Amino acid sequence: MRRIRILRPLRERDFALFWLGWTVSLIGDGFFLVAIAWQVFDLWNSPTALAVVGVAETIPIVAFVLVGGVVADRFERRKVLIFSSTLRGVAVAVLGVLSITGAVELWHIFVLSAFFGAGQAFQGPAAGAIIPDLVPRHLLVEANSLAQFVRQAAFAFVGPALGGFVVHSLGAGTAFLIDAATFGFAIVTLLLLHPRPAAATSEGVTSVRRDIAEGLRYVRQKVWLWGTLGWALAAIFLVYGPFTVLLPFLVRNELGGDAGDLGLVFAAGGLSAILVSLAVGQIGLPRRHITFMYALWLVACLQIAAFALADVPWQAMAISFAGEGCWAGGLIVWVTLMQRVVPAELLGRVKSVDWLLSLGLAPLSFAVTGPLAGWLGVKPVLLIAGIGASLLTALFYFLPGMRDTETPGHTSRVILSEPLEPAAAPVEDPDGLLAGARQGQ
Repeated sequence: MRRIRILRPLRERDFALFWLGWTVSLIGDGFFLVAIAWQVFDLWNSPTALAVVGVAETIPIVAFVLVGGVVADRFERRKVLIFSSTLRGVAVAVLGVLSITGAVELWHIFVLSAFFGAGQAFQGPAAGAIIPDLVPRHLLVEANSLAQFVRQAAFAFVGPALGGFVVHSLGAGTAFLIDAATFGFAIVTLLLLHPRPAAATSEGVTSVRRDIAEGLRYVRQKVWLWGTLGWALAAIFLVYGPFTVLLPFLVRNELGGDAGDLGLVFAAGGLSAILVSLAVGQIGLPRRHITFMYALWLVACLQIAAFALADVPWQAMAISFAGEGCWAGGLIVWVTLMQRVVPAELLGRVKSVDWLLSLGLAPLSFAVTGPLAGWLGVKPVLLIAGIGASLLTALFYFLPGMRDTETPGHTSRVILSEPLEPAAAPVEDPDGLLAGARQGQ
């Protein structure tokens, strides 16, 4: 374990438990990824159907995520994760029962997706803020690399591959129930963590509105924060709906694939992300971390356009392999930079702003994807979305002040990958902003 740096965070008992529960839960979510698309298309074989499901899920996220960030900073994040996992697990279990009994209708899926999204609004900020609570600061790069490794290995590789087989062989309802069971396992591991005090300590009770305003004010002060979140708002509007809705439709209706093929398309991207996460965990991050992050995300956006060039499922698998690792590598930089710079008592709220702006236009992305695909065709929409997002990525990279945290000699410079020994020279932190402690999904 000493030689394999990415495994070092597993020496921390609480992180190892969290990692175990999260791994199992993410495998179940990989089942869900394939099952929900196949279930919806069985009921209504149109991109619009899955787009409406996406709208139903993301509207509650956008509506409640800022409150979720306040909750994650005011209360013990472990308990917030237990609540959110319970809500999401119950929604998926009900969906599984309805599917197996043959009673499921589209409106059931819309309603249950809304409850699932509401749980995600609290889960996202709490999970994104809990890792610095579980590992020391000098292990954050390894911990985030391991978290991305798990996410991709479980959610994007093993889960979809097995989920595609289960959906093909046993039906979507069985896959939903397996996912619900994995939520139960994750809740058990969270219960075994050592109780922790509330993340924030305040001299007096403040209003939710004031807490939210404090998080937004902090974001506005950092170009790398508000600039990248502005990019995410626009770029994810372009790619989120096409990837989530049109890729499954493309595999099923234009490439002649089945549920197993769709699972393998997702799994190929997961394998790529696994390899990137392992490499970053072992080697560390470059000092030009912003440049590294934006370069990877530019390639990842081009992946969406490349799907339009596929003629058979194996080509979509190859494109997925080429692009998904780039998303993962960029996310490791992004999450680590936030955890190293944002004060611990603000991290949940800043993560909630991240979620809000990243998914703020996702409902609209879903809403326009179906009609646009019906008008222009699936492949033209994928081309426009991917090329447009990649051009936006290049433009935001050149925002004045975007690269301050990687510029030698700048007062805001941060070196994300520390030497192997924690006692080595500390990272430059003239503003006194580095948090001393702890993250999630």
